[in-house]
Amino acid sequence: MKWLTAVIVTIAAAFVEGQDNARPLKQYTIEQFLNTTSITGASFSADQSRLLFSSNKTGIWNAYTVQVGGGAWAPVTTSTRDSTYAVSYFPRDDRILITRDQGGNELNHLYVIASDGKARDLTPGEKLKAQFVGWAHDGNAFYVSSNERDAKFFDIYRYDAKSYGRTMFFQNNDGFSPDRVSDDAKWVALAKANTTNDSDIYLWNANTKTTKRISEHRGDANYSTATFDPASKYLYFTTDEGGEFTKLRRYGLADGRQEDVQTAQWDIESTVFSHNGRYRATVINDDGRPRITIVETATDKPVTLPSIPNGGVSRTAFARSETKIALSVNGDRSPTNLYVLELGTNTLTKLTNSLSPDIDPQDLVDVATVRFNARDGMTIPNFLWKPHQATARSKAPALVWVHGGPGGQTVPAYSAVIQYLANHGYVVLGINNRGSSGYGKTFFAADDRKHGHEPLWDCVDAKKYLQSLDYVDPDRIGIIGGSYGGYMVLAALAFQPEEFKVGVDLFGVANWIRTLESIPPYWEAQRKALYAELGDPVADRRMLEEVSPLLHADLIRKPLLVLQGANDPRVLKIESDEVVAAVKKNGVPVEYITFPDEGHGFTKKQNQILGYSAVLRFLEQHLKGSKT
Repeated sequence: MKWLTAVIVTIAAAFVEGQDNARPLKQYTIEQFLNTTSITGASFSADQSRLLFSSNKTGIWNAYTVQVGGGAWAPVTTSTRDSTYAVSYFPRDDRILITRDQGGNELNHLYVIASDGKARDLTPGEKLKAQFVGWAHDGNAFYVSSNERDAKFFDIYRYDAKSYGRTMFFQNNDGFSPDRVSDDAKWVALAKANTTNDSDIYLWNANTKTTKRISEHRGDANYSTATFDPASKYLYFTTDEGGEFTKLRRYGLADGRQEDVQTAQWDIESTVFSHNGRYRATVINDDGRPRITIVETATDKPVTLPSIPNGGVSRTAFARSETKIALSVNGDRSPTNLYVLELGTNTLTKLTNSLSPDIDPQDLVDVATVRFNARDGMTIPNFLWKPHQATARSKAPALVWVHGGPGGQTVPAYSAVIQYLANHGYVVLGINNRGSSGYGKTFFAADDRKHGHEPLWDCVDAKKYLQSLDYVDPDRIGIIGGSYGGYMVLAALAFQPEEFKVGVDLFGVANWIRTLESIPPYWEAQRKALYAELGDPVADRRMLEEVSPLLHADLIRKPLLVLQGANDPRVLKIESDEVVAAVKKNGVPVEYITFPDEGHGFTKKQNQILGYSAVLRFLEQHLKGSKT
């Protein structure tokens, strides 16, 4: 906790100050940056010869396989319209599960691809959302959650792996969020959010059809399910009860006994077992960077993982034989790549090369962790991207980058758009304003019902921190963000109209009343928690009106760029339509780009190229080229 008292602590500053400026810096186009390949997920084939994963290699997300020894990718899907993501190989054969929505509307269906290559919808119907829950231990069945019966609540269905016949396994009548099913099919772990700072875990008994709360506690404490062990003796879960950060505990399914399993100085985010429980992998949010530990459960002996300077392992996936593990590895200058580690021999094979061949990593920048004190003394953690060309003699324009949420976290993992901005001479400060996750429950709760006030003040104080850096031009600082970060952009321009030179709003909330009233029905389990943090659109209407930028858009006087997906179910397009129209009435420069085939975020490369190149052009005109 010593970091809470620091005024300004700079970690890894040597990576920023010591970058090699002797060689000529090459600048790259957004097309070159987005020629970098994004990769996510991993699942081993039944014979362990191939790995299934997702990539946007063709410009849109599709599913691929690659041999575990490396080689060319084989496409599983070739969609040119809707992003498609790999879910899992079948445990006993080469069939594959995939998922996709329709144009970014988030109404995902689950599909199976058999040997003929055709996709069959296992969750047909209109206006439903379905997602894979997990495999039965023997591989003869799998579980799927769907809100087809009631748009507000997710039930769990058990599918036969051969016939795809299904039965209702758990019917959700009490507003729970069903998380996972035990390997012996006797238990379902359920989550229930009371507020964003308080949640509970319940267990449903498949034999007695009864539900039991297992997270009895006083005061606010968050509980989150992690996994059942393969022997179905325990439910593992994380909780911050009794401390600032989450620890790993387990609950005995037979006797109800609870005990601590693992603690850390930061949040333990998750833990998973290999198929038969020989290994357990745990993810720790270590000051914004994922740190993964793997132990042999019989001895607690750690498994040696590759050491990555300024980066690390972000995800793992075990083969069912427990002899191999797929690792997702990324760094500040390196996007995610897939590796396979042979457990026992520690043989490591790299399967992908994600960074664009056009880009020299030396032209990219490492990320520094920095902290400053806000005006009320609260310490605010951030990540800083400093361009090579920024010096005390050649001061650079800067941006405060605000993450989504509320409750998200800016992390230093490779970002094509941030590296693009840094490559073109913009200092980027990725702020974790109060209310961000990963820094303890007091910090996480510090923004509740204060949106538009204290969290916004943190962004203004971030600007003042940037002004203290001798390589930043103090008169050329803007603000940029997406979703909740987009709200912060609009709030900054409306409520602190003289602080930032420009704002870039990516699908941000403009009117809290409309946003909270239009929450998708499948968010019903989280509605109460959102109202508790942000405000009830009926009971707290006046408060929400006061902090909704759309209702104060006449105060906006600085140039604004807005990007919006037409199919966004979270922040409706009308939000951006109305704020753009309102700001135009002020005679302020406003640019507006909509994407007809996107939702809450931009997943297609052509749209990203259009959007991010527009961001740079806007900044070059209104921030870098501005005169004071």
